[in-house]
This record gives sequence, structure tokens and C-alpha cells, in this order.
Amino acid sequence: MAYKIDADSCSSCGTCQSECPQDAIAEGTPYVIDPDLCVDCGACADVCPCEAIHPE
Repeated sequence: MAYKIDADSCSSCGTCQSECPQDAIAEGTPYVIDPDLCVDCGACADVCPCEAIHPE
């Protein structure tokens, strides 16, 4: 399982990207999580101010 960023909720603030220990999050509008790199740690979801990141 991997996490996914909800495009409608993401503000593209970048907070999640700096927290990812796997560098699985790519900058964009919205940011995108690479499911092949995501280890399902939840660090990104814990810091997202928009609560836009959820497990798939």
C-alpha cells in the first residue's frame, strides 16, 4: 500500500516533500507520491496542513 495526495485538497506547499525519507514525493500542482518508492511510513500525511494525504 502507498499513500496518495488528493489533488483537490493539496495546496502544493511542499511540507510533505521535505518529510519523506524515501524522496518519493515530486513537486507539482498537486505534488505526487511515487507508489514504487513509497514505504507507507505516513510521515507525509502526519505533516500535511491540508490533510490531503491518505493511504490508497
